[in-house]
Amino acid sequence: MTLNQLVSFAADKTNFSNVKAYVDFARRFLDFLGKGGVHGTVLARNEGHYYFYQFKDDGDRKVSRPVNSQLMYAPQKANVLSRDFAAVMKHAKDIAADDVASRTIMRNSIYTIQQCIGVCLDAHPVSNNASKVAGDLFERLIRLLISGLAVDCKSGSIGIPIIVDGVEEFKMTYQHDLVITRDKHIKILGSVKTSSKDRMDKIFIDKFLYSKLTQTQTPHVALFLNDVQRKGIHPNFGINATFLPGHFKGYSVKLNPLDGVYYCDLRPNMQTDAFLKLQIHSIDRFFCTDLWEFLSRPHPIAAAEPTVLKAVQPEAEAEAS
Repeated sequence: MTLNQLVSFAADKTNFSNVKAYVDFARRFLDFLGKGGVHGTVLARNEGHYYFYQFKDDGDRKVSRPVNSQLMYAPQKANVLSRDFAAVMKHAKDIAADDVASRTIMRNSIYTIQQCIGVCLDAHPVSNNASKVAGDLFERLIRLLISGLAVDCKSGSIGIPIIVDGVEEFKMTYQHDLVITRDKHIKILGSVKTSSKDRMDKIFIDKFLYSKLTQTQTPHVALFLNDVQRKGIHPNFGINATFLPGHFKGYSVKLNPLDGVYYCDLRPNMQTDAFLKLQIHSIDRFFCTDLWEFLSRPHPIAAAEPTVLKAVQPEAEAEAS
């Protein structure tokens, strides 16, 4: 496929209605890269394991978002996506913490699939719209992966009754990327974003308000792809971190901690800072461990029982978008 064909395909969200469609697209894009479809790559000056693709004239010589070479599969390893990824996801619940090989396949595959979409859309002539499409598709990918584990997962609006003198006066409505239920009870609420930039504050505040209004501790989680962006001008490109550790720590201590924060591409301080290391984990931990622990918790009786006002089933998202 040509770059223009790939970009047109990626920009149409109806093309991604199941996980296989994501994998197939990633393989096609990796094949395009392997056949010299781009002009070349540019290494980040400040962190050498990041690089950027530079497109040819058919992509207006644009430079892509940063890609982590430690996570992104090279074209010659594209078969891992179709050969191993589905099998690993199918048995996610049974993957032990020390099964590094399986967890690496899970993390790297999710990262590679999403970055193939994101990098491809970086060649789109309307960059703002393309970034939104990439973000929407990442949200959908995570929901589809959770649903593939036989877990009821949707996106939707939650209505929390506001009771005054024993009478429901109105509902406060909150939109969530993840509404995970079991036995008709809301077990997990979550946010799924490609980056925490300009979004982290709202996630903490949503948990705070939800907990106060319902008087429960329903788990709130956040799943991110990465927190890096390109900086500089050609040829002196580098990366900037978009994660704000001070904000994260402040909200965690003074407002409330989130129940789980997960990344495909962890920043170094998330692995060396003692506080951050306790709060932030690799995305495989959510699928292999924490998801099941949250689901197994007894469901609390809420002071004001929330209801799912509007939900979109993962398999119907392409038609609803």
